[in-house]
Amino acid sequence: MTREQAGFPRLRLRRLRRGEAVRRLVRETTVTADDLVYPLFATWGSGLREEIPAMPGQYHWSVDRVPEVAAEVAGAGIKAVLLFGLPARKDPHASEAYDDEGVVQAAIRAVKEARPDLLVLTDVCLCQYTDHGHCGVVTPDGRIDNDRSLELLARAAVSHARAGADGVAPSDMMDGRVAAIRAALDGEGFEDRLILSYAAKFASAFYGPFREAAHSAPRFGDRRSYQMDPANAREALREVALDVAEGADMVMVKPALPYLDVIRRVRDTFPHPVAAYNVSGEYAMIKAAAARGWIDEDRVVAESLTAIKRAGADLVVTYFALDAARRLASGGFY
Repeated sequence: MTREQAGFPRLRLRRLRRGEAVRRLVRETTVTADDLVYPLFATWGSGLREEIPAMPGQYHWSVDRVPEVAAEVAGAGIKAVLLFGLPARKDPHASEAYDDEGVVQAAIRAVKEARPDLLVLTDVCLCQYTDHGHCGVVTPDGRIDNDRSLELLARAAVSHARAGADGVAPSDMMDGRVAAIRAALDGEGFEDRLILSYAAKFASAFYGPFREAAHSAPRFGDRRSYQMDPANAREALREVALDVAEGADMVMVKPALPYLDVIRRVRDTFPHPVAAYNVSGEYAMIKAAAARGWIDEDRVVAESLTAIKRAGADLVVTYFALDAARRLASGGFY
């Protein structure tokens, strides 16, 4: 094809890249603070703000300091947080997960008292609360008992709703947990509380720093019997379809960057809001490379979050949320 046949020189796409004004005018994908959800780790204690070694810039916050970070997040324009808890005790049946006086429940109340306008979502799982570190009840022979786990997950979700959570995010990947949680919430009068389901959660190697942050590494075995095989994309659509049928209001793909194709398939298949979790390993790699001067952190974060939005995510759970929101407020990413 000759230059004339291709439309050159009449067609010059570089005209659309000449200057910041025109680039902004024709930009196809944008990220705003409204798209971001900030994960927050709450713990017991007093006056604590302890940096997580594997996740520079992320902290364990004692419940008494949770209002401080909630105000900071809301002040940056972020509309939602996702709460995780580090319990005072762990046992085989994850008792603090559904204790109305548990750490997440206390953190919910603290956030809502300080910033009632902030949407509070809570991670619903058992791994942080069990002494074995698995996301469900373990049988004497070492198997994960799916159906016995559902009752505990539902009790945790109701307890979070009772404390004031606006929505719950089950991340355990037990079959049938969305239906169990929806029935339990509705049965307790919490029909208005939404469910953001970790619908396609893969058995990923990118979770390592989170397991340090949440003190949730399994004591034996791994989670491949309930988290998805990274090789499977069609199965992800089946998982999402099941959660939608069971009553999920929003669905999530986790991790984000290695699974952009799955985000796109979910977006194209389902009308529901789609979330993506830009997980701890993705965060830690960028932080480590930036600390060594190998990459420009701000630009790589901007590119990563834009890619996740471009793939089809409506909202992004990301540890970069606070920094990204601040940068957006000061003039944008690019």
